[in-house]
This record gives sequence, C-alpha cells and structure tokens, in this order.
Amino acid sequence: MYKHAKNILDDLLRRLSALRPVKVQSEPPTDYGASAFEAKESRTGSQSLVDALPDAALVLDDRAAIIAVNAATHGLFHRVFVGEHIGRTARQPELTAAVKTTLATGQQSVFVLTVRTPTERHLDCAVSKLTGFGEGQSAPALLVVLQDISEREALARMRMEFVANASHELRTPLAALSGFIETLNGPAKDDPTARDRFLRIMGEQAQRMTRLIDDLLLLSRVEMKAHLTPTTTADLNHVAAEAVRLSASQAELESVTLTTVLDHGPTKFPGDHDELMQAVQNLLENAIKYGRPKGTVSVRTVRERDRRGASLIRLSVTDDGPGIAAEHLPRLTERFYRVSTAASRQKGGTGLGLAIVKHIAARHRGRVEVQSTPGQGSTFSLVFPVSDAR
Repeated sequence: MYKHAKNILDDLLRRLSALRPVKVQSEPPTDYGASAFEAKESRTGSQSLVDALPDAALVLDDRAAIIAVNAATHGLFHRVFVGEHIGRTARQPELTAAVKTTLATGQQSVFVLTVRTPTERHLDCAVSKLTGFGEGQSAPALLVVLQDISEREALARMRMEFVANASHELRTPLAALSGFIETLNGPAKDDPTARDRFLRIMGEQAQRMTRLIDDLLLLSRVEMKAHLTPTTTADLNHVAAEAVRLSASQAELESVTLTTVLDHGPTKFPGDHDELMQAVQNLLENAIKYGRPKGTVSVRTVRERDRRGASLIRLSVTDDGPGIAAEHLPRLTERFYRVSTAASRQKGGTGLGLAIVKHIAARHRGRVEVQSTPGQGSTFSLVFPVSDAR
C-alpha cells in the first residue's frame, strides 16, 4: 500500500523538479521585482499540480505554511487556512510531526492518519520534500498527499466480520455432527432408539449447512453483478403471483393464509425475473415463518410517485405477527443479523435472507423499506423506479 503511494509521489516529485528547475546564478539577484515574479510563478505552478491530483494535496513552504491546496482537500477538513501553518488546518499531531521531520531531514514520511471532523476518515498520508523551486520563505518546500482509504478500510472490516460470522455459523452444525458421529461410534453404537434420534438431528444440521452455503453462494453471485444493470424486462405482477404460488405449500404447513392484491396497470421494468423471484420468496418465507401462527400474509403491488413526482412501483409483503422493535429495523438487512438468534435457528434461518434481498434491490436501482410496530405486524417493501409509460 505504502510502496504504491511512494512510487506515485516519486514520479510526481520528478515532474515538479522538471517543471521548475533551479537557476544557477554567479551573483545575488538584484532585480527584486523579478524574484517576486518567480515566487508567484512557483505558487501558480504548485497550484496547477495539486489541482491535477485526484487525491487531496497541499504544498507547504519552509515554515509549514500552506501555499496551495486542491478541491479534494476542502472535503477532508472543516476549514483550510491558506497562508497559515498547516497545524491550524489539520490538528493532528502525527501530521505536524511528520512535516517537521521532513523539513529537517528531507526524508519522506508515510503513515496512516485519522481525521475525525467533519466525519471520521482514514487517510494514507505522505509528506515529501520538494526540490528545484529555489530558496526563500515563499518557495514550495513540501508536498503533502492524503489518499482517503476509509471505504477500503470499511470493506476490509466487513470482509473480516463476514468471514468470522460465516465460520461461526458453519462451526456450530459441524460440531453437532462431529459429536453425534462420535456418540454413534461409541456409547450409542447398539442403541437403535438413540441412533434414529441422532440421525434425524444430524440430517437437520446437514440441511442447515446446505442452506447456509447456498445462501452464501447466492449472495456472492448477486454482489458480483451489483454494478451490472439488468438487460431484460421483468413484470412485478408476474413475479408476485409466481412467488405466492411457490410459497403456498409452506404457508399450508404453517396454516397461514396468503392473499394477493395486484396493480391493474403495467408493472414492467428493467429487471432480472429470477433474482426478483428470489427476493420476493425470501420476504414471503420470513413473513410465513415469523408472522402470527395461523395468521395472514398479504402481497401487494402498486404504482405510486415519490415526493419529487418520479414514478415508482412497490411490492409489499405484510404479516400480522408480533412485529419488530424499532431498534432492530436499521440493521435487519445486515448479514447474519437476527432479532432473535434462537428463534431464527430453530426455524432454519441463515441470517442472510434480507441481505440477499437488499443486494438484489440495489442491483435493480431500488431499495428495501421496512415498517413495523410491536404487536401490529410488519411490512417489507421492494421499491423500484419505473417509466411513466402506462
């Protein structure tokens, strides 16, 4: 990471040196107007260079005062004070110390910097000595480049959490299987009753691992296609009707009544039929499993407009179950997040269903909305932008 940043900076420093070579003079300059012009020219050249950089960049003089900054820098700090010491703009001791060290030794300083205002960000920071711009307080002396790695750090944390959670979810049924196999090979070897009971539980744990692996693979496929807009057309009414038909057997087992109310107008939009089917089936499965026993689950499609007048189509799945407390609602679509871990595992949940729904919605430029009141049921909605043509 640092090596890549250093290579970029070394190349930039070579270009800076070529842009403004040192002039060799046999006598001290006597034309002070020309010196002032050269100083101004140096500052202008510095500004042009930092403006061309994609990352935040600052040029400092030999007093560590800011000479030039680019637009990206203003997004990192609450306020940038050009002409004043960098410590007033960036109140980070690590940066101030690196600037002081590089000014004194000429050695490049590379480190990670955390900026907490206006929002917390993690930055790859490099402070480099500039040469070839002449001497004097107004001459460029240091280049500071700040690369925002906050998103990369967040993705790395998410990846680590995902691997840890997936490992934990798989370890539990594997431990159960290992324990039962050991028991069947030992104390319960000649016990038909125990053998039948253990084999039934082992089958359930194997099915749980299969569901988890299937959901992990599905989530991976959806994420890989997140940047690809669907090239086919899907009809949300057809998706809803088919999903209800395929969920009928599960609803019958749970004595749950399914009802459907479909919009009478066109409900076609750019979409992947199979992915949308998966999303709606996941919502129906959750509503049937976690809704009221012998209750009702309703599926509805409707055309509507948002506050800006844009046309939308909404598919809602509503149950009359116990509802969900408000503190859980923002996290429901996180991977492996469960309102009740015990209830989810008992009913065969993997903790990935709503995460899959969220990613499918996002690929279709849509979103997931959740409304729930404890004791009054829950409504999960898929909302997509559509054409105004009817």
